Amino acid sequence: MNIFLTGATGFIGKYAARELLAAGHSVRALARDPARLGGLLPLGVQPVHGSLADARALREGMRGCEVIVHLAGHYAMWSRTPELFWQVNVDGARAVMQAAIESGARRVVHMSTVAVWGRPAACPFDEDTPRAARLLSQYARSKAAGERAAREMCAAAGLPLTVLYPGIVLGAGDDRPSGDYIRLLAFRRTPSDIFPNTPVTYVAVRDVAAALRLAVENPAAAGRGYLIGSETLLGRDFTDLVSRLSGAPRPPLRLPDWLVRAASYPFTALAQVTGRPPLWTLSVDAGRTMHAGFCFDGSRAARELGLRYTPVRDALDEAIRQYRREKS
Repeated sequence: MNIFLTGATGFIGKYAARELLAAGHSVRALARDPARLGGLLPLGVQPVHGSLADARALREGMRGCEVIVHLAGHYAMWSRTPELFWQVNVDGARAVMQAAIESGARRVVHMSTVAVWGRPAACPFDEDTPRAARLLSQYARSKAAGERAAREMCAAAGLPLTVLYPGIVLGAGDDRPSGDYIRLLAFRRTPSDIFPNTPVTYVAVRDVAAALRLAVENPAAAGRGYLIGSETLLGRDFTDLVSRLSGAPRPPLRLPDWLVRAASYPFTALAQVTGRPPLWTLSVDAGRTMHAGFCFDGSRAARELGLRYTPVRDALDEAIRQYRREKS
């Protein structure tokens, strides 16, 4: 199958490209700098030079592709240039869907996020649970808007759309806020863990890539949405697991939730002045999101797609081992 892929230079995208190539698919990958595709090039990825704002590159790259996979996104819990969330996650989604429609693609697989549910009343919730009216971060709001645009455009064009919603993604190569927090705990760079009683559902990055491949290959996935996550851990249990795997002691303090939330405001204000990310990665959006948490049931993907989940411990161990190698 010929597949056009955005976001192949990102954390999830690199795993997804390898997964698709290993299954025998032909993958064209959009990249502003094709050199960033690195190790994917020897595996057979065909680079398409361009960006989400380059309509011509999108159309030409998609020519002859049956499935369009849109992974590219701006994921952060703080940004000095918040307009990037909307340019990438909303305008970028619109551009990809328009090119997919014009190219004659048969299907689209779009990567969203569990954050678009906000904080629903149910725990665990599933794909049929109504979403909360209030979303907790600029990232979540922009991803929700991008997903709405994708759904509306694909529905109007009769183009089948599948949407994936991963939880917190773990694995080697994570340079995102989740990876930053693991590093803080594993290398004793934070005096306290945060929100010990909050539940969060995690998933291995390899499982997200596998879910994407399965959604591409299974025609029955058209028109469906899938939460992707396997295990839910309380904050304190996650810290204990990082401690056991890394050999680092637990942080010496346990700050109350209200104090952590309060600290996120001056930390964010200082970041706006310095241009550097907030201390301990604790922005206002991160504080809201992690305090609320999310506890969901990812079994639909297992039932309908045949996805087999990896133990979260294995994914976390793989990540910590890589962080150690980087540090040495």
